[in-house]
Amino acid sequence: MARVLLQHVTKRYPGAGRPAVEELSLDIADHEFLVIVGPSGCGKTTTLRLIAGLETPSAGTLTIGERIVNDLPPADRDVAMVFQHYALYPHMSVYRNMAFGLHLRRKHLRLTHAQVRERVVAAARALELEAFLQRRPDSLSGGQRQRVALGRAIVRQPQVFLFDEPLSQLDANLRVATRTEIKRLQLDLRTTTVYVTHDQEEAMVLGDRIAVMKEGRIQQCAPPLEVYQRPVNRFVAGFLGTPAMNFLAGRVEGQGFVLAGGAGRLPISGALVRTAARYGGTELVLGIRPEAIGIVPEGESDSGALDAKISLVEPRGDRVDVTFTLLKGEHGAGGPQMICRSDSQAFGKWRAQGIIRVRMDLGRVHLFESGETGVNITLTRESSHAAA
Repeated sequence: MARVLLQHVTKRYPGAGRPAVEELSLDIADHEFLVIVGPSGCGKTTTLRLIAGLETPSAGTLTIGERIVNDLPPADRDVAMVFQHYALYPHMSVYRNMAFGLHLRRKHLRLTHAQVRERVVAAARALELEAFLQRRPDSLSGGQRQRVALGRAIVRQPQVFLFDEPLSQLDANLRVATRTEIKRLQLDLRTTTVYVTHDQEEAMVLGDRIAVMKEGRIQQCAPPLEVYQRPVNRFVAGFLGTPAMNFLAGRVEGQGFVLAGGAGRLPISGALVRTAARYGGTELVLGIRPEAIGIVPEGESDSGALDAKISLVEPRGDRVDVTFTLLKGEHGAGGPQMICRSDSQAFGKWRAQGIIRVRMDLGRVHLFESGETGVNITLTRESSHAAA
């Protein structure tokens, strides 16, 4: 097993307007499961290919274990990669597919035929493939084929596992089952793992840490709950979470947040008011997650509640996502659109076009500087309190 260290790594392709990966630094600990997540084209797969040796860095240093591997070919890096497509040999049995790489390097690895078989059978047992070892890939389901690809990587017993969106070809149920298997195997094998996905739910479930990428740069790298609850900027806040965080532009005035365009006024905590004071009334962006917005029960009084009109109700089993529009004045013209997540039983009687009152958990409101990657100034406030 090994630590993986990327120091100021950049990858430029000829003719490209900007680097695919730019000044990327990551320290992936021995035994760690790191997930790299981000939108298409953000550089996450390029990063994985750089670690694997399938791409050569334009600048920077890449270390696996104690070795700088910038100039080492893939075969000498002691890594195993599982691709988005299974890449199985259709004319070979499951056993031969899993054993193929070991047989090619058997003498180099000083393995006997019996030792190769022992590794393959052990991996097949762990992946529940023992009954399929003599079958060919075309007789297997998509999930079983992906497990064969996993087994082919496992038998090599590498220092590092690399996964490039390995579940994207599977249906929803198989994705859940297979990602659980991947996490269990990683915990059992304790192999350093770098996993690339665009699926934020996969990232949250699998990773010891998540690295969120945008345009070739790491925006934040931290444990899943920290990234979700304490996003460093607006991009990270908006990318993680389904439904996405609500964003409202406006200014802090007095003890409230005045929405842009005269769309209304929201209460915020005194601590946020003090934090925003140094911005001198410039435009900021308020962010709040759907689960931090509640619906005031009928007949209950709440001076901080806001009137809203429901535009869409989406049942999700025990929860319901409610899209609504804030109202200006006494049921007046519509303001900004937002979404909240509520208990389905408590919300069952409400329908689209109905009028509700909503309230926000002021302790879970974030303020961001303007712009797509505007800094979360809420964290600035928390840092200053910690320092004090």
